[in-house]
Amino acid sequence: MEQQAERVRAAITDLTEDERIFRDSVYDFADRRVRPLVREMDEKATIPRALIEDLFGLGVMGVEIPESFGGAGAQFFHAVLAVEALSRVDPSIGVLVDVQNTLVINALMRWGSEDLKRRYLPRLAAKALGAYALSEAGSGSDAFALTTRAIATADSFRLSGRKLWITNALEADLFIVFATVDPAQGYRGITAFLVERLFPGFIVGKKEDKLGIRASSTCELLLEDCAVPRENVLGEVGQGYKVAIETLNEGRIGIGAQMIGLARGALDHAIRYTKERKQFGRAVAEFQAVQFQLARAATDLEAARLTVYNAARLRDAGRPFLTEAAMCKLFSSEVAERVTSLAVNLYGGYGYVKDYPVEKLYRDAKIGQIYEGTSNLQLQTIAKQILS
Repeated sequence: MEQQAERVRAAITDLTEDERIFRDSVYDFADRRVRPLVREMDEKATIPRALIEDLFGLGVMGVEIPESFGGAGAQFFHAVLAVEALSRVDPSIGVLVDVQNTLVINALMRWGSEDLKRRYLPRLAAKALGAYALSEAGSGSDAFALTTRAIATADSFRLSGRKLWITNALEADLFIVFATVDPAQGYRGITAFLVERLFPGFIVGKKEDKLGIRASSTCELLLEDCAVPRENVLGEVGQGYKVAIETLNEGRIGIGAQMIGLARGALDHAIRYTKERKQFGRAVAEFQAVQFQLARAATDLEAARLTVYNAARLRDAGRPFLTEAAMCKLFSSEVAERVTSLAVNLYGGYGYVKDYPVEKLYRDAKIGQIYEGTSNLQLQTIAKQILS
């Protein structure tokens, strides 16, 4: 245990050579394959299916899935590195990979029966995209105030209700859907189900027209007496709240990775532009006021990166990470908003138009303080832990 703890402490500040090679290879893919599509994906609010297939081919869609099931057999930390690298180019692609790994696959790996793993992990590693359906119109931050019902029958559960804000919904083949088997039991009645897209009574509804991460689909789901086999219960009946809480703790680290990748991309653009842009006879980057702003942004970003890496290392080491996950999501989302705002400012008028990349990253950054637990919820979690 002491050796494991020492590895966590030593690894926070840097990456191993293998990890660096992995991250850089994903970034190289993003730079070559994703960057040329960013503008079009944002405008059309869609991700080409061919790009999703390429992500499966790259191996980032099943990072923790064992090799025996067709996955990469790597660690959670590698998934975090992949999300960071992709988000540096387009956070919409980063969150698509994030939800697949940190929410859907994570939940199935931890809570799924051997039968569920055998049936679904190979598909998730090879071609099936996953989505995570918890939120409803009346249950956002109060996640367990959901009203979607699951009525037990002899061989199945019949799900009826409406889910909102579901990432990856337009493209997903498999959904983790949370419903209550008994509203009188409160959160103890909540159960998680694996629902296939083609199950009768399951409908992907309206696609939202969003401010940022527009290529990432966000849709409502309609369940109309949708029959789900009993064997597709994830975990046990009434344990859905545990599935949600534990999975979302890890998902917050993934969002932290998305935010630091996004901020890094914006800072890269800002540094490059200020070196090229001339005012008053010299490059903007030669002015001390600009240098200091960039230095502050780089410092904030490095601090945010370390909080994300720390939380991910703790998770892989089997150590408590609840507080660290909340801290990394809170801080990295704030840093992303500040750094992207600075990038727009440094671009001046060019930063405010869609012909240049920082306008999009500024829009993309805002969601980090909202989804998978608002900043106020992260503060509440942190305060509860430090005061207990």
